[in-house]
Amino acid sequence: MPNLNKILLSLGTLLTMANSGGCLLVQDKTMNVSWDAYKTDTRITVHGKFLDVQYSPKALEGKNFRELLVGSKVSMESSNIDTEIVSRDETIVEFFFNKLSSPKIEGIITDIKADEVQMMKGKPKTGVVTVEITMNGKTVTTVMNYNYFKEDFSATGTINLADFTALDALASVDKSCHDLYKGKIWSDVTIKFHTTIKATLCDTEIKKKK
Repeated sequence: MPNLNKILLSLGTLLTMANSGGCLLVQDKTMNVSWDAYKTDTRITVHGKFLDVQYSPKALEGKNFRELLVGSKVSMESSNIDTEIVSRDETIVEFFFNKLSSPKIEGIITDIKADEVQMMKGKPKTGVVTVEITMNGKTVTTVMNYNYFKEDFSATGTINLADFTALDALASVDKSCHDLYKGKIWSDVTIKFHTTIKATLCDTEIKKKK
């Protein structure tokens, strides 16, 4: 009966695609989250990423980005990071993240809209995704620019640590590394996330921005 099972499985997949208008988007249950912080007057970049990221997608399958992403949640443990220098990891955790009210940083995607003018077929799809970020007991709405190309969905935005009342923690890092950072650590931080979304017979356009 193995051949019959394969036929039934194929028919089930086709019915799913037919019911969704011939389109099926499938995303991973994983998300990578990273950041770029800046030090010294010349804004030297310190790149880092969270190693312990828990991603709870709204749905694993859907007809568009909205069905997949809006309502999805992510949670990061700030004590587990990688900046490619172990001693720097330890310093950032001890003097910044450990100074915050909670070791967890959380986010929820609340909206997503495509750019009014999309690229030609075969080019990246772009737009904005709105994320509510909770850190240090404060929740701040952040708008990020997204890019979708060759199954990679990525978004980039900027937060200011002042909005999270985290300047005291930032000053703590500054004090511990004053000579190394030359007394300058910037409060704006670039944040990024990306996940894999596979598309089958899909137009990945979504509702355009008004």
